[in-house]
Amino acid sequence: MPSRLLSFTKRGSYFDISRAPRYSVVFALPLLLAYEGLAAALAGPRSTSQVRNGADVLLKEAFIAVAGRNGPLIFIAAVIGIGIWFVARDIKRTGQGVRPIVFGAMLAESIALAAIFGIVIGTITLKLLGSLHVLAIGAGGAGGPIAQMRWTTRLMLSLGAGLYEELLFRVLLVSALAAGARTVFGFGVKGAGVFATLVGALIFSAFHYIGPFGDPFRLTSFTFRAISGVAFSALYLLRGFGITAWTHSLYDAFLLLG
Repeated sequence: MPSRLLSFTKRGSYFDISRAPRYSVVFALPLLLAYEGLAAALAGPRSTSQVRNGADVLLKEAFIAVAGRNGPLIFIAAVIGIGIWFVARDIKRTGQGVRPIVFGAMLAESIALAAIFGIVIGTITLKLLGSLHVLAIGAGGAGGPIAQMRWTTRLMLSLGAGLYEELLFRVLLVSALAAGARTVFGFGVKGAGVFATLVGALIFSAFHYIGPFGDPFRLTSFTFRAISGVAFSALYLLRGFGITAWTHSLYDAFLLLG
């Protein structure tokens, strides 16, 4: 019965179980498949170079340095393998499977959050700097290099941003900064979390000005992205990786395709 499907105990409420690896990791899997599939299709079989998300490139460089041309495939296999391990461990620990209705609710939540983030972050930046022009920075402005790309390429970059930037800047960077703050500065859990969120947001924002497709540096766009970094870090801590990755992808898609 629908009412039974939607009723969860307090401990197993939607907001609780949607953070669990068996939901969060599986929910992020379509982003990985869509991004990698679209990137391969856009590159073509004879292409020697292609546009990729910057975080994707950084994460795979270490594997390329060790394994050469097979590095990217090994990286993807490692990501999928680790994801399967987390899911299997979660299912074994809880003794529960997955409910498809939860994935539908997670998608609806991600769509709503992406729209809310666009409004809230733009409004905060407007209040701070007095310019709504920052809402166009997702494509580097009207004449930016990304704005000149095909919509399919911009969609691919949006998917990659949600997946790989969250993996790099939230899962890896924020976690490492928090651990470093506790070890080096002796911060408590909350203090380390705040430190990691703020420093990680600045690094996340600066990252968008690096490389051939990076934007020209402007205070407005830097502030806009730093606020976005804080928002996504908070969302990651509250809602887990899957919803944060989807929210980021949809948020970028609204900016790049709008």
